[in-house]
Amino acid sequence: MKGIKVLLVDDEALLTESLEIILTYHQMEVVAVARDGYEALALLKDHPCDIALVDLNMKGMGGLELIGRLKKEYDSLKILVLTTFYDDKNITRAIIGGADGYLLKDSGKDAIIGAIRQILNGQNVIDNKVMQRLSALMNGHTAMSSLSDDMTSREKEICSLMAEGMTNKQIAAALYISEGTVKNYISSIYDKTGIHDRAKLIVALKSPGGTFE
Repeated sequence: MKGIKVLLVDDEALLTESLEIILTYHQMEVVAVARDGYEALALLKDHPCDIALVDLNMKGMGGLELIGRLKKEYDSLKILVLTTFYDDKNITRAIIGGADGYLLKDSGKDAIIGAIRQILNGQNVIDNKVMQRLSALMNGHTAMSSLSDDMTSREKEICSLMAEGMTNKQIAAALYISEGTVKNYISSIYDKTGIHDRAKLIVALKSPGGTFE
């Protein structure tokens, strides 16, 4: 995939300079660099892009507020959170707010490049550490009951495995069923919950009451 236009939103100059070099090397174009959310929104008016790499902790408008604004004003724009924070509040608010991916800054250049390509291909990307945190939050939580009232025992089992970060292939192997069958179950789960996004479903299952707050 060539010709990808990227907006960087981060107040760490050294990081954005490094990212610009890395992205350019991989045939991506950094169309603008913003130091906070206000600057990002201003720059986007004249610098359209395919994806924004957004930090969460910035002076001025932070990343969480920016994500909400971007999804309202530029609904086709993809958003990859690139941050050092993976606490409960930031993870849930970023994903529920509309982020298409959540990576930690120590993920490495290959992970970042891969995440950008995956997101633009319609996939959600969540850092392994973040996924582990989501799984830990879900363990023992009562939220699943309200979302899973209409689910079969097999669907509930698949929800639990999804929350552990398993892929469809891994779930199929664990349950001794075909990958196609797993996909059918997940489609049914999406229909029953009204949540048609893997990452958001995991967050919803562990949220208070099993619904988006």
